[in-house]
Amino acid sequence: MSQFKYCIFVFLVLNSFLSFPQQIEDDVEIRRNEIAFKISDTKLKIQNGNFDVALKNLENLLSETEKINDKKSQAIVLSNFSDLYLATENIESAETYIFKAISIQNNIDDPLNLAISRFIHGKIKFKKLEFKTALDLFNSSRTIFKEQGLDKMYVEATFKVAKTLIELNKLNEANLLLDEVILLSKTYDYKDLHSAALNNIGLIAFKETKLEKALTQTKKGLQLSVTINDLTLQKESNQILGLIYEALGSYELQAKSLKSYINLDDSLAKIEKERTYPEKENTKQIIAEKDAIIENQESELIEKKETTSLARLITILSVALITILSLLTLSLYKNNNIRLKTNNMLYKKNEELLTEKERAEIAAKTKSNFLSTVTHELRTPLYAVTGLTKMLLEENPKPDQIQHLKSLQFSGDYLLTFINDILQINKIEANKVELDPEIFNLKTKVENVVAALNNSAMDNNTLIHIEYDTNLPYVFDGDQLKISQILINLIGNSIKFTKDGDIWVRVTQLKKTKKNHFIRIEVEDNGIGITKEKQEHMFESFSQGSVQINRKYGGTGLGLSIVKGLIDILKGKIYLKSEIGKGTSFFIELSITESEKTVKVKKRNYSEDIIKLDLKDVKILVVEDNKINQMITKKILNKMALNCDVIDNGEEAVEMVKETSYNIVLMDIHMPGISGIEATKRIRSFDKDLTIFALTAVTLEDKMQEFDEAGFNDIISKPFKQEDFEKKLYLTLSDDKPITIA
Repeated sequence: MSQFKYCIFVFLVLNSFLSFPQQIEDDVEIRRNEIAFKISDTKLKIQNGNFDVALKNLENLLSETEKINDKKSQAIVLSNFSDLYLATENIESAETYIFKAISIQNNIDDPLNLAISRFIHGKIKFKKLEFKTALDLFNSSRTIFKEQGLDKMYVEATFKVAKTLIELNKLNEANLLLDEVILLSKTYDYKDLHSAALNNIGLIAFKETKLEKALTQTKKGLQLSVTINDLTLQKESNQILGLIYEALGSYELQAKSLKSYINLDDSLAKIEKERTYPEKENTKQIIAEKDAIIENQESELIEKKETTSLARLITILSVALITILSLLTLSLYKNNNIRLKTNNMLYKKNEELLTEKERAEIAAKTKSNFLSTVTHELRTPLYAVTGLTKMLLEENPKPDQIQHLKSLQFSGDYLLTFINDILQINKIEANKVELDPEIFNLKTKVENVVAALNNSAMDNNTLIHIEYDTNLPYVFDGDQLKISQILINLIGNSIKFTKDGDIWVRVTQLKKTKKNHFIRIEVEDNGIGITKEKQEHMFESFSQGSVQINRKYGGTGLGLSIVKGLIDILKGKIYLKSEIGKGTSFFIELSITESEKTVKVKKRNYSEDIIKLDLKDVKILVVEDNKINQMITKKILNKMALNCDVIDNGEEAVEMVKETSYNIVLMDIHMPGISGIEATKRIRSFDKDLTIFALTAVTLEDKMQEFDEAGFNDIISKPFKQEDFEKKLYLTLSDDKPITIA
């Protein structure tokens, strides 16, 4: 029997020595692949208030990341330590850990997790009432979240920026950001952020003594927080309502709100009391360990009192158990080898997929930057082409020159349309197009689009018919600009391919839910039609029926691709039916909200209005390095009875503004020396009131925030329409505003 025991012992020792190094290597690889999952699980425990379990997990994870020298995961674990201590109000420990995390992330290429750490640091600074520092941290992380497409974190960061601005008493800026939070929360169904944003809009309205608005918004916030059973948000709503009712003199309602606030505060205090914090857990753990030792000692005493026969039986069972465990060890060793190979294979596949994804993202970004650069470079000379053509047509050209000039004007307009189409597609693909809802008359919008395109239809001897469902109201709240673009592209497409025929534009109601109307817009023609093969690719960029059709009918092949992108943004759908020789029908289905309000804007002729102003003392400075553009801009201003000085660089512009009192500065952006943006910043350091327009070929959406931060009053994009230019100048030089009739 003793020999058998000895053999078993030797076998186990040898087995341990052989498998131990391989087991360590296996464990390292397995840990590396599982750490990310454990971190995610720990984050959920912090969010759910399981602080004791979260602390243990983080301590284990930190030890694991240090062993395998995984700096990226180590920094993430440290930032989660900070988040844990922030949740337990241990601010000093939270800041210590976040400094460690940021220090590591600054030395490695991990921008996303660095942004998350800065966001946590911003929350710490907010707790410490260091609001300016918190604002910088929130803004920097918010930018990264938007670039990375992290919708929830972007909305949270936007809300934190708004909260910080309220503390800094920048209420208008905070209001705009809270509106964005509400819009995105509705889109992605973030009810907690939606409720919090409504509460804070109510608080801002209270601070601005707009008590009715404050009451309405805060009640909405309370109702939504009750729906999601969020006690913290309910407490916040009742606190704000108490302030509003006190200001309104409704003391009974104030007392009711304060009673609800106190009850909610008590409920939250009980919940907080039941949570186990890291400091308490340490004590509990020590007690538990001592109890375990005592229990073990008692067990040992009991075992010693057992009979000799029972001890022998246990010895035999132990040998059997050791044998079984040895077999299990061999089995686990083989299984670990198989799992390691599988994990390695999956890891390699993941690496390959990530590499391909990065290549695709780099290619998409390169394409976007290339298109932005090319279109900008095309816009600058196009400004000269369109400007000079318009001037020549207005200067009584010879009869035999008029047709040539009109052809040149048509070519310039076509090129500008093509450039704008490319930019639109580029923005849609880069997810830079956002919803811009406003109140508008849908029936009037359809009629206006048809009226604008009617001359083109008449050139093809084609009639356009409008059919508007009598069950549909006229006034809606939606993105009318995108609906106009969709209609213009679809009707324009039908006009292009329909000669001596008819086009029908139909707007019908599919169903109605409260104020939401599900509508169908149909554009039908009896033109040349589309083949079955081409129908599948009609909504792709640069797609047309054939080379012959492209040559015969013209066009860029971008219109329907733009339509598809815009409809996706509106969360609608589009499909078509077509038959060669019989025509084509496009169908759009989307949801739109009915509005009880209506706004009509009376159109002004600013070209006539600006002539009526006394402009003899008006001084304008044109800052432009391109000689042709200088001449064009100066001629346009002179034609409007305006005198101007022209210079070609930013440094001289700053000096001229210091020495001369100007009413308006037209500032180009790209110039030798300092840029127009830098020149404007320098001017704003000593003159806050001067009106400065950015006269630029840069696309507005790409640089709007940068222009606004530099101090520009407005932007005029080249090549510009003269009526838009005249309108902005008129509104600047006069105290008049557009006439609005409610």
